Amino acid sequence: MTQRNIYIGNMPVEKAMNLFMQRLDDCGFFKWESEYIHVLDSLGRVSSSAVLARRSSPHYVASAMDGITVKSSLTFGANENNPVDLLRDRDFLEVDTGDYVPREFDAVIMIEDVNIEGDYARIYKPAVPWQHLRSVGEDLVAQDLIIPGGQLIGPYEIASFHSAAVQQVEVVKQPRVAIIPTGTELVSQGSEDMAPGEIVESNSYMLANLCREWGAIPFRHEIVIDDKKLLRQAIKEVKDQADMIVICSGSSAGREDYTSSIIAEFGEVLVHGLAIRPGKPAILGIIDNKPAIGVPGYPISAQLIFNIFARQVLLRKQGLPLPEENYLPCQVSRKLASSMGVDEYIYVNVAKIRDAYIAYPLNRGAGISTSLVKADGILHIPRGSEGLLAGESSPVALRRSRQSIDNSIVVIGSHDISIDFLADILQRKHGIHLVSANVGSMGGLMSLRRCETHCSGIHLLDYESGDYNLSYLQKHLPRQHWLLVNVAKRQQGLIVRKGNSLGIKSLQDLAREDIRYINRQKGAGTRILLDYLLKQNNIDPIQLNGYSREEYTHLAVAAAVKNDAADTGMGIYASAQVMDLDFVPICEERYDFCILPDLLDEERLDILLQTISSERFKQSLIQTGGYNTDLSGKIIFENRI
Repeated sequence: MTQRNIYIGNMPVEKAMNLFMQRLDDCGFFKWESEYIHVLDSLGRVSSSAVLARRSSPHYVASAMDGITVKSSLTFGANENNPVDLLRDRDFLEVDTGDYVPREFDAVIMIEDVNIEGDYARIYKPAVPWQHLRSVGEDLVAQDLIIPGGQLIGPYEIASFHSAAVQQVEVVKQPRVAIIPTGTELVSQGSEDMAPGEIVESNSYMLANLCREWGAIPFRHEIVIDDKKLLRQAIKEVKDQADMIVICSGSSAGREDYTSSIIAEFGEVLVHGLAIRPGKPAILGIIDNKPAIGVPGYPISAQLIFNIFARQVLLRKQGLPLPEENYLPCQVSRKLASSMGVDEYIYVNVAKIRDAYIAYPLNRGAGISTSLVKADGILHIPRGSEGLLAGESSPVALRRSRQSIDNSIVVIGSHDISIDFLADILQRKHGIHLVSANVGSMGGLMSLRRCETHCSGIHLLDYESGDYNLSYLQKHLPRQHWLLVNVAKRQQGLIVRKGNSLGIKSLQDLAREDIRYINRQKGAGTRILLDYLLKQNNIDPIQLNGYSREEYTHLAVAAAVKNDAADTGMGIYASAQVMDLDFVPICEERYDFCILPDLLDEERLDILLQTISSERFKQSLIQTGGYNTDLSGKIIFENRI
């Protein structure tokens, strides 16, 4: 029987960092190692010793202006009434900026102050000795200090080196980072028809590119399956070539998690288990006086641990300071509970609503890698706090510029593929960042009511009138100024597998025992529509196998059907189309935006409305299929107060 690893560690992050850095200090890890490189290859590197000029710049007396160089003594007394005429080659030479000035001349007169006629130059005011001349070494004198050791080399430094005849510069070596991905379930490259249980290994590429951003050189070992001997061999192969060893996954307490024990064999484990979320099972150790880090397998956990610990180590190894974080005080859009015993990091979108900045938490799951792509910033709930109440302010470390955040439009509500098309057009054509969150139509209405979104996507069927959205808005937003704008009409129906082998033809089939259903969340317009249709067809929801299983988007429902996690679910035709699934049409509905115009400046409001009305947007929907754009961009109703 395989013995399960056990760890109960819960060390605070700052204590773990201090221990790790102190131990590396004691090992002499941060002592600089140097190499010589060509100056033209030195951008972004750090000088390890002083760089001295090898040649004066300029190395000759040079003209600082276009004009003529003269003997100043010949110009004394020149004025408007008594001009002085100088003879070419004897009394003056024509020069351009940067030209060599022979020793017999000691001044330059700008060309606009000279009248040249044939071989004579007439001047109307005297020149002062050394006027408009650059002396030898005006910029740099040979053996002048250009930069000291420990300075980051940028474009200006490289230009100075080149001017001063410096061909090679001694720089701090870039740390080499060995990254070892582990896991029997991992594959290097996936395909659309991957077998269940296979996982594409992407963490090592993410960490490798973080290394490059920080000036280090990564090299990736091939995937190592969950075998202790093979992991031991992999570390043997890389440890003499690397300044840091990173083992991806295997840091937890499962039966096949060997990272901690293997690091202990080669060196020592300093920390196993942190008071942090996500990322608790991280490992910090030492192998051959070098840092060894075991990161968890989930992408968000892996990059968080790597950002906190590896970045500081790699930057210090190169003599680089940690960059200052750009913090922005934000109000959280909803309550965030947190365990008092851990530091929790939450990825958020950020947008400006009126004069306040709002942080919208993204999915907190450690395996949701798309949160890393979508996030505008990171919100830190420190250890000892139980969380934040809705509307409470907290600093957010920004990952996107303030300008981009100020130029955002927020859409919170029901999901539709049209939002992705809008986001693409708004970003590419207008530089407007679209922030969206899928909380269902009713969730969107509540966000509008709290004035925490610019607009919401909604498709709420009124059981009595058969109309969409208007009665709900008049009920929930009676005293707010809003516009109801049609985005498109769309086909709703049952998403089924290609070929529809189960013969699902109508809502009646949902009550069959052999049909697994996947539902939308409570408050979603699609859920409301389903309940209405079930009632019309005298079908009790309890008869549906999976009625309580919920997803938050049409694409998630389609993905569940595509991957045999469900047999069918209610959704839009477009989501079935993009997943190459079949579709049983049920009805056409109107999908609208409810916009709060008082929360948007006039320019962004106009751009949003024009984009929804544009042929480019309509054609995107038509080509996807399942949409009718006859009303797209039309204002259905405006509620004035």
